[in-house]
Amino acid sequence: MIVYDGIINSLQTHGGISVLFNELKRRMSPDAFKYYTYNKKISSEDILLKPRLLERYRDFDVRLNNSDIFHSTYYRLPNTSSKVVTTVHDFTYEKYVGGFKTTVHSYQKNRSIVNSDKVICVSNNTAEDLIKFCPISESKIEVVYNGVSDDYHFLNLECQDYVVFVGARSLYKNFDIAISAVSKISDLKLLIVGGGSLNVSEMSLLESKLKNRFEYKGFLSNDELNSVYNQAIALIYPSEYEGFGIPVIEAQRAGCPVIAVNVSSIPEVAGDSAILIDSPKAELIYDAILMLLSGSSRKRFQTLGFENGKRFSWDKCYAETNKVYQSLK
Repeated sequence: MIVYDGIINSLQTHGGISVLFNELKRRMSPDAFKYYTYNKKISSEDILLKPRLLERYRDFDVRLNNSDIFHSTYYRLPNTSSKVVTTVHDFTYEKYVGGFKTTVHSYQKNRSIVNSDKVICVSNNTAEDLIKFCPISESKIEVVYNGVSDDYHFLNLECQDYVVFVGARSLYKNFDIAISAVSKISDLKLLIVGGGSLNVSEMSLLESKLKNRFEYKGFLSNDELNSVYNQAIALIYPSEYEGFGIPVIEAQRAGCPVIAVNVSSIPEVAGDSAILIDSPKAELIYDAILMLLSGSSRKRFQTLGFENGKRFSWDKCYAETNKVYQSLK
């Protein structure tokens, strides 16, 4: 029996980690797994538990069989004997956050990793970071790429005069650099998707550099975001660190060229199918946008993106994750 603790559902309402485990559940036979969650059920088959004080930091408190395989949705361990699988998504805290918050996060993460029978990393880059920040035997590590929803596909819509920025905007995401790049091209608009509400400093920067040329869309459904991608000149993704970078593949599936930085997992995931700039500089993003606005470059990167997107699917992610489970039985 595969046992999941749905602690991630208590930490976020949506996001890549939640999507991963929901996609795994969808592909499993109902009699092959149990999914425990807290406060409320996400789906009818979930088993509801009452959370304890500081539940997210405590060991999973349900007695398991020795033959069970426990797979936490966010770096926890069972308090009974069973096989343990942990998925590691990135090392953002360790690289960029710091302080007490990172100390607590890293302690819990490292404890989970060290005590796991198998550790799944979402990219080779994340696996390399794992060896650096929490050295374990490489024989325990398996790389399983994330998938991308089939909701992202080409609609053959007319391209509009905007580029899109998707996801979190703080620190290494370089949102300010994206704004500066777009500001250099008159009449070009910036659509901002997800990442929480715009803060005061972000609004101030947008008003000063892109007045009447930006739109905050907030959270969008897959279908809504697919439409945005289909009509965008490009996805601007100047992040300096990603464990995987799902928006890159979402955009490519929808026929939206990607401008990203040639660092961390991005070259591994995108290869030569995206415009990869050497560093997150507004001038380089500006040049890349101009290239897509002229000649046949946009069509060429659309074609390359379609091909690259075929490498990633949730079916493949599930099949490879299931192989990890089977190896422990």
